[in-house]
Amino acid sequence: MAVTHFQDLKLADRDREWDGSAAEKRVRAWAHAEDGPNAQYRDAHIWYDAEAKDNFSSYKLLICDVINSELVAVPRGVMAAGAVMQGSRGGVDLPTKDIQRVKNHLARYYKKMGDQAPWERDD
Repeated sequence: MAVTHFQDLKLADRDREWDGSAAEKRVRAWAHAEDGPNAQYRDAHIWYDAEAKDNFSSYKLLICDVINSELVAVPRGVMAAGAVMQGSRGGVDLPTKDIQRVKNHLARYYKKMGDQAPWERDD
């Protein structure tokens, strides 16, 4: 099990729509990963099962899309992943030891967006 390294990717406009399924297809094509995941494909996600890294289903919490041939983090993708980490959409099944690292990774993008991660807010 593994949390991907923070890439400090450029952010898309905050109002850009998020369609995870469409973004996944664009990321797969951009990464030339049609036949199987690779390192570029991995960088678009927050977490993957390192013991099954050759399976697309091993990758979770996609936060990126391809815009003008460049991999970028999409704020609404980050927010969707943050909501899932808070239990939205049934949450995500991750090893307990990885949860804080995933939250830390996402929190860095929230900070880059000028916001706080949901788990860091006082409301």
